[in-house]
Amino acid sequence: MQSNWPQTLWLIRHGQSAGNVARDLAEAGGLALIDLEWRDIDVPLSDLGKSQSTALGEWFGALPEDQQPQVILCSPYLRAQETARLLAQSAHPVGESPKLRIDERLREKEFGILDRLTKLGIQQQQPALDAQRRHVGKFYFRPPGGESWCDVILRLRSLLEMVTREYAGCRVLIVAHQVIVNCMRYLLEQMDEQQILEIDRQGDVPNCAVTSYRAERRNDEDEVLQLDLVNFIAPLRESATPVTSEPDRPAGPKP
Repeated sequence: MQSNWPQTLWLIRHGQSAGNVARDLAEAGGLALIDLEWRDIDVPLSDLGKSQSTALGEWFGALPEDQQPQVILCSPYLRAQETARLLAQSAHPVGESPKLRIDERLREKEFGILDRLTKLGIQQQQPALDAQRRHVGKFYFRPPGGESWCDVILRLRSLLEMVTREYAGCRVLIVAHQVIVNCMRYLLEQMDEQQILEIDRQGDVPNCAVTSYRAERRNDEDEVLQLDLVNFIAPLRESATPVTSEPDRPAGPKP
């Protein structure tokens, strides 16, 4: 019976970004707006984020060759692309790296009018939207010009269809953002709204943490993706690289 799933699927959140650092400074200073010179798509990794990406790549490089990623699917955002490239370079300092494919469906959740606002900024500048968000909940709330979690999930359904069509039986690594990791888990583990929001409440996805799935077939049933690792950060700890888990976006409320 032929498989439709990848042999292995890894979900990686990018390394710490300059946006994470700027957000922390804004929140600590009681500011309404995060001071960033870049568009969100252009926010780079911090120096620590580069070290995290390299440490994770070395962990992948130490795996047996037949267990290493064959293709990397990546968000077009700079911090994700830098993570993917550093990871690939450190995993394969000599020889051919896995093919890198940029896919806009893996982009960060869009915040629209709330972009760059801290929690205080949203409360001060958009009190009606703040109240609506608390009433509706983050899963369904869509800020003007932005996306809800449901919107993200809809584009990820399309991505998964492509993955099963083009990469069945392959080892696939996805590098993206916190909301992408959680929404992929929602799809792959067939969760409902309350289940994924409870996981979200438990804490942020650490930068460069690994969540992975392996294809399994039980008896004569269809093959399924079995959850293997969740927010695995041993590669960072083993290399004495600091672990960070700031919210993915430079905005106050969790995405």
